[in-house]
Amino acid sequence: MTEKEKMIAGELYNPLDQELFQDRLCAKSLCKKINDLDPTKLDERVDLLKELFQTDHNVFVEPDFYCDYGYNIHPGKNFYVNHQCVILDCCPVNIGDNVMFGPGVQVLTADHPIHAQDRISGKEMASPITIGDNVWIGGGAILLPGVTVGANTVIGAGSVVNKDIPNNVVAVGNPCKVNKEIED
Repeated sequence: MTEKEKMIAGELYNPLDQELFQDRLCAKSLCKKINDLDPTKLDERVDLLKELFQTDHNVFVEPDFYCDYGYNIHPGKNFYVNHQCVILDCCPVNIGDNVMFGPGVQVLTADHPIHAQDRISGKEMASPITIGDNVWIGGGAILLPGVTVGANTVIGAGSVVNKDIPNNVVAVGNPCKVNKEIED
């Protein structure tokens, strides 16, 4: 199994692997182009985002935006990201349709071993993150490795999501907890 395959599978992997290093350079180069692009060149930004995410869906991302690989970010239709977003996509980040991120959102699949000897070895791991359809993630929220945010849910600004959040709720806080159900 290659280091890339290990990474995407959520196993311990070596982030200094040459293939992964080159993939990160490519993504960072595309992020730089996106972030440095004249704001009036919207079509060019969308094309660069489609290349970065390897998708046909139209996505709208405000600069500045940063990610590790891009190809592990799988946005649905009508994905909107406000300024200063960071997605560490060492594992898949599956994003439903009609999802919006406020400014400063962090989506972090990357993780490190809890045992010091494993950390010192330089190995890393990651866990996928899934975001359902019609979700709003408030400004400054942080989604930690392995979480799922259910469909039609709102995550309050500044929340730290460290466990799964169900469908049709408003959840807030650190740690993020369900505040109320959303009723029709």
